[in-house]
Amino acid sequence: MTIREATRTRAAERCRTRAGEGAGARSPRGAGTAGGGAAAEDGWARDRPASDTAAARTSLSVARAAQELALKRGEFDLALHLGLVRAEPAPDGGRPRVSGEEIDRIRSEQGFPEALRERVRTAGTAEGAALLGVSPVRFTGLARIGCVSPVAFYLNRYRAVVWLYLVDELLAFAAKEPELLAGKSPVGMRTMLEAGTDWRARNWRARRVDRLMSRTRDPWIRAALQASALDPVQLAEVVDDPYERAYLARMQPELVAGRPASVSGREAMGQLMLADDPDEILWRRVSLAMELDLAREARPAPRPGGGTGHRPAPVAPGTSDQEDDCSGAVAAPGAGIPPRPGRRLLARIGLGRPRSGDR
Repeated sequence: MTIREATRTRAAERCRTRAGEGAGARSPRGAGTAGGGAAAEDGWARDRPASDTAAARTSLSVARAAQELALKRGEFDLALHLGLVRAEPAPDGGRPRVSGEEIDRIRSEQGFPEALRERVRTAGTAEGAALLGVSPVRFTGLARIGCVSPVAFYLNRYRAVVWLYLVDELLAFAAKEPELLAGKSPVGMRTMLEAGTDWRARNWRARRVDRLMSRTRDPWIRAALQASALDPVQLAEVVDDPYERAYLARMQPELVAGRPASVSGREAMGQLMLADDPDEILWRRVSLAMELDLAREARPAPRPGGGTGHRPAPVAPGTSDQEDDCSGAVAAPGAGIPPRPGRRLLARIGLGRPRSGDR
């Protein structure tokens, strides 16, 4: 081999070495080891600076977080509702986000992801009846009188409500109340069912609102949650200030993560959000009046010109009402209301006029 040929061979080898190093440094997202491929599939670009990657990892969208936790979107929404996953409000007021630390905490728990999936596992009427060893009719009756309360629902293609129940809660109920699963139904249960009792929607609203109430200290959000169960007429009778009603509408968080695409579906879901029983309506009106007192004391509702409006003295808020126990079915929503509310409160919720001495 001549000196010229040897020089050319060495130059070619150096070029091939440099090309290989460059390809390794600029490898495509899908290439590399299994760990690198998983990182690429997860959407974290390899060539992104470390600081940018860390910043992106600190906060994930709910859709992204659901993928990280191997949950379907409905399962993830339920995990958020149950407090199994802690979300943080977005700084711009958008949808909540989940921190990377929270994702790492959940992924490090024993039995992940099967244990997490089992905690958000739900069953409809047919599957729930099979789990309890009863007929679907018996199961529906137990749900209607509040022995088991739905945790979620969806609308089928006929826009009928399909209730879903936590499997863990169904099994706990079966262990606690086995006498209600066999034999003849108790007289009290038959009487309630014959009277048309159906507390499924009311119990769903109560546990949803109570859960959201426990997560916030903002008085206007708390008042907005109480207002969410009242129709516009009922709301206007309790809150006569239109600016306050507008502010409550702005502050109200979503009770349900998704909304149907069709107009009829949205109307059906909207009706499901509203209290439809007289004692439930009364309970929500009284609770709203009390929460509204605290909200006005904390800060006035915004209005044109920066007016502040009136700020009455605060009133101690009422407590939550319902229990998912079948010892006495479910406590009526009005059970925690004082039996004889003051005339001033009755007037404020549109149920009476104050006497001159009460003003």
